[in-house]
Amino acid sequence: MRLIRLGLLAGLAAMPSSISAQTAPATAPRSSQGDVSVTIYNNNLALVQDVRQMSLPNGRSRQEFPDVSASIRPETVTLSGEGFGIVEQNFDYDLLSPSALMQKAVGQTVTLLRTNPATGVETRERALVMAANGGVVIKIGERIEVLRDDGLPVRVIFDGVPPNLRARPTLSVTVEASRPGPRPLTLSYLTPGLGWKADYVTLFDEKAGRIDVQGWITLTNQTGTTFTNADTLLVAGSVGQVQQQYGGYNGGRTVPRGNSAGTESGGNQLGDFHVYPISGRTTIANSQTKQVSFLNAEGVPAKKGYEYRNGWMQNNSEAVSAASILKFSNARSGGIGAALPAGTVRVYMRDTKGQAQFIGESQIAHTPGGSNLAIRTGDAFDVKVQSVIDKRDTITLDEWEKAARWKVTYPDGTVKETLVEVPKTYYRTSMRYIVTNARNVPVTVDVVQAGLGQWWWWRDLRVTQESIVGEQDSFDTRHWEVPVAANGKTELTVTFLTPW
Repeated sequence: MRLIRLGLLAGLAAMPSSISAQTAPATAPRSSQGDVSVTIYNNNLALVQDVRQMSLPNGRSRQEFPDVSASIRPETVTLSGEGFGIVEQNFDYDLLSPSALMQKAVGQTVTLLRTNPATGVETRERALVMAANGGVVIKIGERIEVLRDDGLPVRVIFDGVPPNLRARPTLSVTVEASRPGPRPLTLSYLTPGLGWKADYVTLFDEKAGRIDVQGWITLTNQTGTTFTNADTLLVAGSVGQVQQQYGGYNGGRTVPRGNSAGTESGGNQLGDFHVYPISGRTTIANSQTKQVSFLNAEGVPAKKGYEYRNGWMQNNSEAVSAASILKFSNARSGGIGAALPAGTVRVYMRDTKGQAQFIGESQIAHTPGGSNLAIRTGDAFDVKVQSVIDKRDTITLDEWEKAARWKVTYPDGTVKETLVEVPKTYYRTSMRYIVTNARNVPVTVDVVQAGLGQWWWWRDLRVTQESIVGEQDSFDTRHWEVPVAANGKTELTVTFLTPW
């Protein structure tokens, strides 16, 4: 197994051109940032720490920090250094743009430059901007006009840029310095708009019982700011935030059996989170998607299985496909030996011509080292199961239960307890699971019966007959490993005794 300390790829031959074209242009303005460190979390949150060398005059002064995130959370800003105190801070997020210029010019006078398309003669007029709401209304002398985007050559010339419009997102801080001179100032803040996710590409060799696993990190930057030559750290896990929404709904799809958390430690950790440092420094350009390789494991033991999950009292008129499950481990002994951040696992297999073909994908949660994983890749074409309720009747036992229903206290202090006798009735349900295999190799199908836990009655569940010995996974489910010969059929019969 080769675990790569996140190194940026110089180029990806298979990367779509729309992604590779999003790199920062060579003519980008020089950044005012200093020594930048970025810690990116999974839940659309990042910590930016920017160390800038600045010279402070003695006493009170206003210091500006351009090139901060346009999505900065101002309440999280801290500025640290020696020999000064913070008096006030402001975040100027009103960025310079044609629409912002026009909105700021309301009530001001601008120059209109018009060009006659026939003669090329230019004329200039002074105009008062009256409104800029969904369109621009101007006053020229005694007439009122609306500037229209009708393709005619008209330009608006402004006398200057309003002082509160910035070419780049800027944080301004008023400080009180006890001594003048240069010093390092560390600016720290939280910002949304920076994110990362993990994706896994796997190639499964069913005959050899092996799988190759390649892990990719995808970085995205929608902060409105480029972070230049940044030391980048990725944190796997969701840190708590106020009013954080739960995002654990998986669309109602049942997780396959076979997933179990491991106990192997390893890798870098930050508290209860795993961290993945990117090797070397990198520029995370605004509106950029960047991919980084972080895992390359070959020959990991793996096997394919099948699973069919049946709901309680589910009676199918025809056979349905079993789920196709891929099982492997990220334990050291298996060849991976690393914790895996949450992401999407895409599975490929080679066809008869040796070409890798996509066969399905599934999500995995944050997975500690030494875990067993079961990935649902889709529905099997040739392996099917039909569940049939053969018989259902009731059995009234000779036993009776006495239960205290109420107590009554009379005025003289005597207490009378009223009891009621309730017969215990059980239901006997005979089930048959018909498992067929149209493949030319034998298979084993995990047949799972769910819905066995009903309120407080689950303790009374009894399995009085089963043609294959099963295993109780929980109060709600029991499963049987049903072997089926090549091009064969196996019938599993089970009798349940339940109080419902």
